Amino acid sequence: MTQSNLIAHVFRKKVLAMSAYKVADATGLIKLDAMENPYSWPDAIKEQWLELLKDCQLNRYPDPDAKALGQTLKQLTQLPDHFDLLLGNGSDEIIQLLLMALPEGSAVLAPAPGFVMYKQISDSLGLKYIGMPLLTDGFDLDLPGMLQAIEQYQPRIIFLAYPNNPTANLFNEAAIVEIVKAAQGLVVIDEAYAPFADASFIDQLDHYDNLLVMQTVSKLGLAGLRLGYLMGSPDIIEQLNKIRLPYNINSLTQMSAEFALSNKAFFDEQTQAICAERALVLKALNDYDEITAYSSAANFILFKTPPGKATDIFLSIKNQGVLIKNMTSQGGVLTDCLRVTIGTPEENKAFLDALHNSLKELQQK
Repeated sequence: MTQSNLIAHVFRKKVLAMSAYKVADATGLIKLDAMENPYSWPDAIKEQWLELLKDCQLNRYPDPDAKALGQTLKQLTQLPDHFDLLLGNGSDEIIQLLLMALPEGSAVLAPAPGFVMYKQISDSLGLKYIGMPLLTDGFDLDLPGMLQAIEQYQPRIIFLAYPNNPTANLFNEAAIVEIVKAAQGLVVIDEAYAPFADASFIDQLDHYDNLLVMQTVSKLGLAGLRLGYLMGSPDIIEQLNKIRLPYNINSLTQMSAEFALSNKAFFDEQTQAICAERALVLKALNDYDEITAYSSAANFILFKTPPGKATDIFLSIKNQGVLIKNMTSQGGVLTDCLRVTIGTPEENKAFLDALHNSLKELQQK
């Protein structure tokens, strides 16, 4: 049997038709494409952390339930005692667990564009993914369209990113509540960018049995630890724990995350600095007649370029040493759009200078 015949024999057609999620190589570039916190830890905090890690027992399996870390997260989020929390190796694993638990062929609904892993994982599991296009005016939810899709497809899970990636806006809160009320399945509010938004649905958990809230420490400044968490009814969390692999949160992550979150004050300062820079970058972008930059409640900004010029501008900026994200290939409301993560003041200046140069190049052609 040839290799190609073997692959065709072993793997599902749906998997064969998929493309792998690619992460751009940022070697030698200012990296403003992945919504990371650009700041490192203060030296004094680093020293305390390294001293703590000396006692990490790498020869032993980690606490399978990460009880101490879970308690720290409950205190940090002010999660009421009658709710439970599920930890995952990043939000990606939690999304995977939620979707793995569904019956074969179940429908999954989310706005489009949205976080790519909702569709990627749904497709890999053979589920029926429905992406409901956002309104072109302000990227808000198409509430009538969402409600119609709920009635037509009866999705087992609805994902709503709040703020949304890649558009960076907060959906209308009343519209989200209508969707939660109409849904017969679970509604997961993905609050990955909560530190920059000052908005959350955690206080709504008491009102809706089918509501879950998912957060992550990645955007806060701990992307390298790969830690996400899901909050909601203990009965729902219990079902997901049945398929969660044991020891999914390693010892270094447990110890490091608990330490970092117990010293959260400096992360809050960094978040404030990022939000201040976000306002400056947004204004600078909108000073260009050729650019339309959209308001952001996250740590990145989506902006529209002149028609047909997004890729040229992206490549020009990259050639000047700055990597951002080219969104135009996704089409729809993202046609002609680029996305830039908010970095340090120096990184943001480098981006804006590169953008200025690229726009001048376009004018000269």
